[in-house]
Amino acid sequence: MFCQLLHRIDPDQNMARYYRVEALSDLFGAVIVERRWGRIGSRGQFRQTTYASAPLAEVAASKWIKVKERRGYRSPGPGGASS
Repeated sequence: MFCQLLHRIDPDQNMARYYRVEALSDLFGAVIVERRWGRIGSRGQFRQTTYASAPLAEVAASKWIKVKERRGYRSPGPGGASS
């Protein structure tokens, strides 16, 4: 349904993080928004939230993406590197 990957890379601070938001439908008709985050190359952590409809899930996912973009996360550039 929906997937967005963001990176935050700052060599001066030894920071290389990722944040992924994905909306998936389950077998019962609900929509799950899964958020995954951690250091690039690691398994990281995740949290799942269930919503009754796709529009509600997309609104929630968009809010999380905006929050992370305000904190410096950006979409990876060509070749997987962040600019």
